[in-house]
Amino acid sequence: MKKEFKAIADLLPKNVTVLDVGCGDGSLMNLLIKEKKIKVRGLEIKEEHVTKCISKGLSVIEGDAETELNQFPNQSFDFVILSQTLQAFYNPEKVLKDLLRVGKYAIVSIPNFGYWKVRTNLLFFGKMPVTKTLPNTWYNTPNLHMCTIKDLFNFCSDKKIKINKIIGLNENKTSEIKKSNLEIKNLFSKIGIFWLG
Repeated sequence: MKKEFKAIADLLPKNVTVLDVGCGDGSLMNLLIKEKKIKVRGLEIKEEHVTKCISKGLSVIEGDAETELNQFPNQSFDFVILSQTLQAFYNPEKVLKDLLRVGKYAIVSIPNFGYWKVRTNLLFFGKMPVTKTLPNTWYNTPNLHMCTIKDLFNFCSDKKIKINKIIGLNENKTSEIKKSNLEIKNLFSKIGIFWLG
């Protein structure tokens, strides 16, 4: 995730306020504080991650983003970040609306189910793939809504959510995704990072 976190940090200006939703062990929060002087808070569902973050001196509260983003006032942060978690929510549309209500902008990253290795694995072996970005098997995955970069692009277009920038990541490089290269980048990007709002 280091490459993903670096790409997210590169999108953010210095000295802004950020809410990191699903902040895990606080790695992204630490990066943003050290490299960008960003004021960041976290929301995390797992108690052990919250404890780990607090022991590092990070400001994190325990809670479920699907039900508890309503505790944050409108536009209370410059940016709200959701890293590789959107596909795990029961109602991703509601979560996206809440992210864009709480923050002026949202940065959302997703594992790309349209990546060529995922497609070929399913095509040739006839079973759900297991990869670095999708490490779980079908029966123990937290993913409820399989999504591609193209799917999220189309969703945002349909729902009139402004896309400021899309970044595609794979092993060796980071590249910008535009409507003109969406098909090819959807095929060759393991992760998509969307700057919305």
